[in-house]
Amino acid sequence: MKKILILAAIIPFVLTSCVSRKKFAMLEVREKATQDLLNTATVKLNSCLDEKEKLNTDNTSLASQLEYLKKTNSDLMIMSKDMAILSAKGSENLEKSLESLKEKDLKITRLQDALTKKDSVTLALVTSLKREVGMDDPDININVEKGVVMISIADNLLFKSGSFEVNAKAKNVLAKVAKVINSKPDFECMVEGHTDNVPYKSAVLLDNWDLSVKRSTAIVRVLHNDLGVNPKQLIPAGRSSYVPLVANNTPENRAKNRRTRIIIMPKIDQFYDMLEKEMKNLGKK
Repeated sequence: MKKILILAAIIPFVLTSCVSRKKFAMLEVREKATQDLLNTATVKLNSCLDEKEKLNTDNTSLASQLEYLKKTNSDLMIMSKDMAILSAKGSENLEKSLESLKEKDLKITRLQDALTKKDSVTLALVTSLKREVGMDDPDININVEKGVVMISIADNLLFKSGSFEVNAKAKNVLAKVAKVINSKPDFECMVEGHTDNVPYKSAVLLDNWDLSVKRSTAIVRVLHNDLGVNPKQLIPAGRSSYVPLVANNTPENRAKNRRTRIIIMPKIDQFYDMLEKEMKNLGKK
C-alpha cells in the first residue's frame, strides 16, 4: 500500500515533467519558426525599405522630369505662337516682296522699251544731223554719246601735217558744222584737238600738247570770225595724244588718232526736247 502511494506521488511528477519537455520542444520549434519568420520579415522589410527609397528617388527624378517637360511644353507653346506670328509676318513680307519684284520687272520692261526707242531715236537724230549738215564722208563721223552730239573730223581734212593753219577745204566742212551749232544757240560747243604719239617740236610749237591746243583754237577762230558762231558757245581744248581712238602702232592708226572732235553739248532738257521731236517724227512715218 505504501508503494502504491509513492508511485502515485511520482507518476504525476513524471507526467508533469514529460509534458513540459514536449511543450518546451514545441515552443522551441515555434520559436525557431517565429525567428525564421522574423528574419524573413526583416529581410522583406529591408527590401521594402530599399524599394521605397528607390521609389522615392525615382519619384523625385520623375517629378523633376515632369517639371522639365512642363517647362519644355510651355516654351514650345510660346515658340509655336511666335512662329505663327513670324509666319504671318513672313507671308506678308513675301507678298510685299513679290509685289516689289513685279513692280521692278515692270520698270525694267519699261526701261528696255525706252532704251529700244532711244536707240531708234538716236539713230534718227544722227541721220537728221548728217542730213542737215549734208555730210557723207568716211573722214567725218557723227554720233550721239551720253546725251551729247559728237562730230569727229579727220586731221587730213583740216590741216597740213604738223601745221595748225586751217586749209581752205576745211572751211567748207566747218561751214556745215557751224550750221548745226547756229541752229542750237543754247548749246555749248567744245572743240578738241587730238594728235598721234609721235613727238613733235618746231620753232613755234613745244610739243603735241601745244599742237593740239593751237589746232583747236584755230578751228574756234574760223567758226567765230568766218562763220558767225557765237563765241560764248565755243570752248577750245587740247588733248595731245592721250585719248587715242586706236593704238598708235601703225601709220593708218596714227592717222585715225590725228583728229578734231567737235562736241555739241545740250542741256538735259534740251536733249530730251530733241529726242521728243525725233520720236514725233518717227511716229509720223
